Amino acid sequence: MIDLYTFTTPNGYKPSIMLEEIQLPYNIHKIDITKNDQFKPEYIAINPNSKIPAIIDQETGITVFESGAILMYLAEKTGKLLPSDQKGKYQVIEWLMFQMGSVGPMFGQLNHFKKYAPEKIPYAIERYEKETIRLYGVLDKQLSNNEYICGEYSIADIATYPWVAIYEMQGLTLNNHLHLKRWVETLQQRPAVQKGMSIA
Repeated sequence: MIDLYTFTTPNGYKPSIMLEEIQLPYNIHKIDITKNDQFKPEYIAINPNSKIPAIIDQETGITVFESGAILMYLAEKTGKLLPSDQKGKYQVIEWLMFQMGSVGPMFGQLNHFKKYAPEKIPYAIERYEKETIRLYGVLDKQLSNNEYICGEYSIADIATYPWVAIYEMQGLTLNNHLHLKRWVETLQQRPAVQKGMSIA
């Protein structure tokens, strides 16, 4: 049994989608970041960085925080959604790192400055919107020759999808990135993605 500590954010959806895809049983523990639950001592004991998500694998006693690390752990635990050959494995890992180092931070900053910042700063909004659209282009090019990011469906797709799926909420469109749009629409139809994105 996996204990999943999470909330309804793009990063929070990654492990729930993964757990649905690999069909491991799990319990959800809601960490309401709007109420600062992530700063409670009992959660800091699980994740010293006070961010969601995190998991505890009751079978092994292993605790993992950081969404990318969680995806890798679950993939290696089950032998699913991460290639076993070195070339394929590292292609997936590099695109996972691309999501964690570029897509997540840049899209997240756009969210903040466009929707949540107390003061609208045009320079910040323009900067992060421009970078978000550039990253759409990187993904679109990769998907022009691949059904999924690395050819076969993998943790790279699971990591990236929740961030791209919010494009309408960000006031953006994928009409100029049709391969990326096709990929989003494909993933939207996966039952595990639907269920993983519906966590309370």
